[in-house]
Amino acid sequence: MLRGDLLGSAAAAALLVACGSSVSTPGFESLAGGSGGAPSTSSGTSTASSTSATTTSATSTSGSGGSGGFQGPIGDDRPVKVIVPPDYDPAIASPLVILLHGYSASGDLQELYLDLGKEASARGYLFAHPDGTSDSTGLQYWNATDACCNLFNKNIDDSSYLALVIDQIEQAYHVDAKRVFFVGHSNGGFMSHRMACDHADKIAAIATLAGSTWKDQSKCNPSAPMNVLVVHGTLDPVILYGGGNLFGNDYPGAVETAKDWAAKDGCAPAPNQNLPSMDLVGLPTHETTVSRWSGCAQGRVVEHWRIEGSGHVPLFNGNFKAALFDFLDAHPKP
Repeated sequence: MLRGDLLGSAAAAALLVACGSSVSTPGFESLAGGSGGAPSTSSGTSTASSTSATTTSATSTSGSGGSGGFQGPIGDDRPVKVIVPPDYDPAIASPLVILLHGYSASGDLQELYLDLGKEASARGYLFAHPDGTSDSTGLQYWNATDACCNLFNKNIDDSSYLALVIDQIEQAYHVDAKRVFFVGHSNGGFMSHRMACDHADKIAAIATLAGSTWKDQSKCNPSAPMNVLVVHGTLDPVILYGGGNLFGNDYPGAVETAKDWAAKDGCAPAPNQNLPSMDLVGLPTHETTVSRWSGCAQGRVVEHWRIEGSGHVPLFNGNFKAALFDFLDAHPKP
């Protein structure tokens, strides 16, 4: 059964997020417990209004005022709002980050959890958090890989849709084509890997939380090397840290996912594991260890952040957003 997931933080108390929904709905994403994870309380679905526009000083627009000739709406019949930083200058190219939600959530709820809008705005990023489509139970999802999460075999091409979203944002705003990034959680993480496999020409880097790539690597054929950050909690019972099987389809674990990308990028076979650990979820010790594959083609990098003792919905402290954007800032296209 798909359990309702409640964020265990004051900022998002009593709101369903990331991978939660009605307790009576079939599905697979249930909340991970453990240190650094949210409590496993169940609840029904909840609706949130758009958060990015209210939690930042940026403006939210459908994209009619950019430097290009695009007249909108971005996303066509699945409209996407773009959060524009207050210092946006059409004469200067701005980076773009797109946040992808987990199964049964929404862009608004995902942003409520990760709260990336303020950091994006402060760093001059254009920011969007689009919605997937609804499956036969009414839950939103991305058709990413065979393991996640097209449960009802709908013919939805989310890869092409998100590529269109990039193109239309670039038409509406002055986007730095070397700094387009995807960040995804769970099903959104799977979809971010799918975008890197299918559209490496458009994307500089992806960062995923509790997401995975294709088990069958013959289905992932990026046209260029890719900067990749894989973040995963060791106690995640939903998308297992060591990999698993969803609805008869295997998915690789966090380390295997990072190794797969390192192999595609032509990186050194062994990562550097002698890097400083990080405090991302507020535990007494620095719970997150870093593995970095370097020596990759075109200067690309693959990193894995292993969050010891954390579950599917880690309760990040303020360090996470800063570290995440530091990674994006440091890894544009060459």
